[in-house]
Amino acid sequence: MEPKIQGVINQESIDSDLLLQPSNTLPATPQIEIVDSISHIQAGDWNKLAGQHLLLSHAFLNALHESGSACAATGWTPNYLLLREQGNLTAAMPLYLKSHSYGEYVFDWAWAEAYQRNGLQYYPKLLSAIPFSPVSANKVLSLNDTSSCALLDAALQLARESGVSSFHCLFPNVAEAAHLQAQGLMIRSGVQFHWQNPGYVSFSDFLNGMSRDKRKRIKQERHKVRDAGVTFRRLTGTAITEKDWDFFHRCYTNTYHQHHSSPYLNRDFFARIGHSMSEQTLLIIAEKDGAPIAAALNFYGGDTLYGRYWGSTEFISGLHFEACYYQTIEFCIEQKITVFEGGAQGEHKLARGFLPVPTFSAHWLARPEFASAVARYLEQETKGVDSYLSELNERQPFKLKS
Repeated sequence: MEPKIQGVINQESIDSDLLLQPSNTLPATPQIEIVDSISHIQAGDWNKLAGQHLLLSHAFLNALHESGSACAATGWTPNYLLLREQGNLTAAMPLYLKSHSYGEYVFDWAWAEAYQRNGLQYYPKLLSAIPFSPVSANKVLSLNDTSSCALLDAALQLARESGVSSFHCLFPNVAEAAHLQAQGLMIRSGVQFHWQNPGYVSFSDFLNGMSRDKRKRIKQERHKVRDAGVTFRRLTGTAITEKDWDFFHRCYTNTYHQHHSSPYLNRDFFARIGHSMSEQTLLIIAEKDGAPIAAALNFYGGDTLYGRYWGSTEFISGLHFEACYYQTIEFCIEQKITVFEGGAQGEHKLARGFLPVPTFSAHWLARPEFASAVARYLEQETKGVDSYLSELNERQPFKLKS
């Protein structure tokens, strides 16, 4: 039986005639509904689908929404897509109605401009992503393939019938990207840099595997920071105080202001994750003469650590690399964490022990003429990304194995 869509899309310009109010009964037909807040979903039910991925956890996403960092007022209107069978949640998708393209890390501004030049509206669009988080993970969360396919079909149906310009799924895993491509979505490639731990016993062990020039450069950078009198505290769990969070938020906002932009996350968001995710949080604070001067925030769990945000109140050569990379690598080695995802872009990470990995996004555009133009562009872009990956792999920082 085909699932039926029910729920609401909170955008006046969207035709929502196909959307019904949720029913209190438990129909035999699988029901797909839309909810405007993850708080309407039981944390245990959601986390059962999300697995161990921290940035897909109920706590992380709920903090984004309840703090007002990712909500309708900031251009991220939640429309979480859920599949229920006999009242049980069997699949879900983080889905947003977006009125802009900020905070996505997959840039489609040129597509929006092309629509505007032709007198058409690109926004609103439907987006499946983790807000402000360029991390690869399944976006169709399900207990089985049947539920996954049904939910994806519903997302595409919603995109076609609700009047949006497009549907986008950002940073799906490799297998999910292949599945989305099989469903007719266009795939876009990108590159990130991840540090990988094959079983290092110490930072020196890690350095010994690198080429001589890269090893020398890292040692020099670390010496500069140490010679400047900077020390570090690596804080987790309840060791992170409200004073630490206040300082980190100051650093975080300072980074955005230095780039003449506005921060995405507010202090309330950090207060919420400090309460609900403290055991999965690593806060690195740099100090000089007994006073904090920089901070870097990471999340970790299972075999992966996610480097997210950093900022400083004073410039010291090499401080960014030490706070964001070397201190974190030491932590990963100590905790036997196997992957450190350093965030979007950053070719400079290559010389510091990070290796290039491909990333993906999937796109559906309602208007065929624009879809064809984008498809041609992506074909050429993919060739360029493939060549770039090959070039990066030839420049990897580790010793060549005999």
